[in-house]
Amino acid sequence: MATDLKIKESLPELTNRIVQTYADMGTIHHLGHCPLPSYEKVIAATEDLKEILYPGYRRRSRLHAGNVTYHVGDLVDRLHDVLAMQIARAMCHGAGKTRTCNPEQKDEFERAGHAAAYAFLQRLPEVRRVLATDVQAAYDGDPACKSVDEVIFCYPGIDAVTVYRLAHELHLLGVPLIPRMMTEWAHSRSGIDIHPGATIGEFFFIDHGTGVVIGETCEIGNRVKLYQGVTLGALSFSVDEHGNLLRGHKRHPTIEDRVIIYANATLLGGQTVIGHDSVIGSNVWLTQPVEPNTTVVLEKPRLRMRGGKQDEFQPEET
Repeated sequence: MATDLKIKESLPELTNRIVQTYADMGTIHHLGHCPLPSYEKVIAATEDLKEILYPGYRRRSRLHAGNVTYHVGDLVDRLHDVLAMQIARAMCHGAGKTRTCNPEQKDEFERAGHAAAYAFLQRLPEVRRVLATDVQAAYDGDPACKSVDEVIFCYPGIDAVTVYRLAHELHLLGVPLIPRMMTEWAHSRSGIDIHPGATIGEFFFIDHGTGVVIGETCEIGNRVKLYQGVTLGALSFSVDEHGNLLRGHKRHPTIEDRVIIYANATLLGGQTVIGHDSVIGSNVWLTQPVEPNTTVVLEKPRLRMRGGKQDEFQPEET
């Protein structure tokens, strides 16, 4: 292919214009600072963690009692080193130490990173126990499902919840940035947006899943089932006297045990509490509490049918 020399000669000038924007718009670059966590390494570590949580389902097949200990031990050893470094970088950034750290500060963050990585890995047995309940809830809650293997292989809700439960443990340990990196990666794959700060009980099932949003301060009990398009969000955002958003207060709903929320329902606000054993119908908009054992549905709309003998609004049959 022929090269246009005039275009090639103009590229250094374009380069200078681009680089000038780094000085003009300094909020969206990270130059000359302590390194941030590596997105690629965080995601690779998440994949390794899923390999530990669901052995035999993912990259390594033919695992058995004779070799699984070696396989998992190798992953755990590697994960501790990788996570320790990435967590240390995240802690450095979260502490506002964005410029080059002095040796003492660097050592401090590295020690904290190693401790947090070790504490996180210690929680994996409990994470597996809870995930087993989530997988069982998916199998029990979907008559189209033929086996728990199908759940693990095929259900995007389980994938999103798996990453959430890992990210939530890091969030509880006070690790900044990395939990959001993990859950937003899962969001991009599944269409399910779960903030790592949300609190979610056992036997949790998201059926179909695309479009589900679960906000940071949501509290969800045990044996809750959500369908696609459900939003558990904030009603409004409070601001201080300077117009800045107030953070850290309860903004999202509380869902008690054994609640079912059907497709495209929207529940907003920190004062919205859905009592246990309730059912929220499709397309419902709720900004107020609901007593336990309550069913909330919209009144059925009228349908208009054109053509044939029907050319008027007809009530939907019950």
